[in-house]
Amino acid sequence: TGCASGSTASTTTSASSSTTATETLRVGMECNYAPFNWTTTTANDTTQKISSADYCDGYDVVIATKLATAVGRNVEIVKLDWDNLILSLQNNQIDAIIAGMTDTPEREQEVSFTDQYYESEEVMIVRADGKYASATSIQDFSGATVQGQMNTIYDEVIDQINGVTHQPAAESFPAAIQALQSGAIDGVVSELPVANGVVAANKELSIVRFASGKGFTADTTVSVAVRKTDTDLKDALNTALSNISTSERESLMEAAVNRQPATN
Repeated sequence: TGCASGSTASTTTSASSSTTATETLRVGMECNYAPFNWTTTTANDTTQKISSADYCDGYDVVIATKLATAVGRNVEIVKLDWDNLILSLQNNQIDAIIAGMTDTPEREQEVSFTDQYYESEEVMIVRADGKYASATSIQDFSGATVQGQMNTIYDEVIDQINGVTHQPAAESFPAAIQALQSGAIDGVVSELPVANGVVAANKELSIVRFASGKGFTADTTVSVAVRKTDTDLKDALNTALSNISTSERESLMEAAVNRQPATN
């Protein structure tokens, strides 16, 4: 059951509206999905501590810090496995999920989502010297063995490819990339910022971007998840998000891509 790294969040016992201690916004993420989030041992202006030795950095961390500040809270990043994020939110171990998560009807049954905080593009990562490197349509992957990360839209959309061999989903995104590098699969469905980082660190891989109308049909936005009962928090986060312009979001993502670790 993926536990949070580091110490548990201190709880505020005062029930009054005029608490002197600043509340903490506990934000869950994998810290294993660059450039959205990753683990590092080096502190900088954008990292948050997650254990005695490790920090989490990435676009999600920067957004989480900005949002927490805007709603008058201190941020605490809690490192969790992807499959434990929603359960941990429901169990009050965290207050929000900021982890590159897309608002889907299935997830909306369990949690509530804010407005989007980033919109991406779905691509395929392949071996640069392989037969699929020149693909322009998802249907060019008919007959290919393709994999995505478990319980993500990047796994679900694979079946839009006619005649594809849908490899059982990887438990983590780095595991899927390792399978691609080893030759066990032909392609990994990804979003563009993540793919850019992977290919920058692994020159033997390349990105296939699809022509208009020839790509996957799916929502490529990501939003913050909160408990259904936390309507005030959701409203406050939406207000904060409205003050972060699209151009600022793009520049924050570009900066995250540029400083992410050189290896997966």
